[in-house]
Amino acid sequence: MKKMFKFMSHAVCAMVVVAGVASCSDNNNTPSTDESSTKDTMLQAALTPYVQNTVIPTYKGMADNAILMSAACDSIQSAFEKGTLTTELVKTAGEYWNASRAYWEKSEAFLFDAAADYNIDPHIDSWPLDKTAMDALLTKIRNGEEWTIDNNVGYGLLGYHAVEYMLFELSEDGNSSLTHSLDYTSEELAYLTAVAEDLRNQCVLLEASWAGFDNVTSEKQSILEDADLVKDFDYGYSMMNPGKGGSKYKTIQAAAETIIQGCIDIADEVGNTKIGRPANGSSEDDRNYIESPYSLNSIVDFYDNIESIKNAYQGSVSGDASISDYIKSVNPTLDTKVKAQIDAAQTAINAIGEPFAKTASGDAANTAVTVVGTNLVSALQEVVTELSKN
Repeated sequence: MKKMFKFMSHAVCAMVVVAGVASCSDNNNTPSTDESSTKDTMLQAALTPYVQNTVIPTYKGMADNAILMSAACDSIQSAFEKGTLTTELVKTAGEYWNASRAYWEKSEAFLFDAAADYNIDPHIDSWPLDKTAMDALLTKIRNGEEWTIDNNVGYGLLGYHAVEYMLFELSEDGNSSLTHSLDYTSEELAYLTAVAEDLRNQCVLLEASWAGFDNVTSEKQSILEDADLVKDFDYGYSMMNPGKGGSKYKTIQAAAETIIQGCIDIADEVGNTKIGRPANGSSEDDRNYIESPYSLNSIVDFYDNIESIKNAYQGSVSGDASISDYIKSVNPTLDTKVKAQIDAAQTAINAIGEPFAKTASGDAANTAVTVVGTNLVSALQEVVTELSKN
């Protein structure tokens, strides 16, 4: 039947051409079934490596280092009690903080699904840290006031930035990190270890939520069971199997658009909030709206956020199928543009320099606001438009 219809169609085309009226062509505004099938095939092919080679390994690296960081904080507390605390122990905990933090920032292009559904993002990465509130809390803790994770009054004094504040100390001029301080009390270290453990738990939850509970180590399974954080929904399966039972995504296109929207969201946040508020804000609150200031990690945070976009769009492993492959097949100019804007964003961010508390008012920061918050965002929005075409 299909062959007969095709023959008749070509015959009609030939007659019309001879008559000089019009051309009968498949080149119109309505895509053929083959075109739609090719789009779905290419985008479906990109979803599996996105989950397996980008999302899960990123969360695994974050969780692995968070476990080591939490254990290092326990070692600080134990050594303090024995009177054997050394700068090296605090430095080691800080190094694991940096390592876990890097993976977290490289995950911020996928702050949807588990990170949003379980409120993990605000739980572990609320910023800027309220220094006044933190100092007041630590004073109360030193004075013997009972404190637990549950009565912390919100997320503001939990997560990466609370641990950062406890492990890193800046010189008085704010230009460089001092040797890690040993000026702790036993009460403060009880706070540090509790917050570090809570951060560890949330990082492990992210990995298990995408990899599946049965696919993480027995150590991580025990961490989640002990913290009563075992969840049933498999976000990795959901992303890789749109349109099937157990997936929150009805179509392949919807899954792909969600990935790119995640990239847009973090590009906008980096350019217009993380860099933009301190760079262009007129109030003291704006000038102090700085991420990771105590570890002098702001610029690394911003750069890694753009790396998360690069990995989500192009793939983390050479040769992986990616959304970039599909865009290149239908609009190679746009694909080239997006890749160039990603590179330009990272270059502009690196040009700012630390400490960001001082460089935020410079020309390099203002340039980065435009390059990231306008140019990169606009290019990624064009990708969504291209994906939305039927």
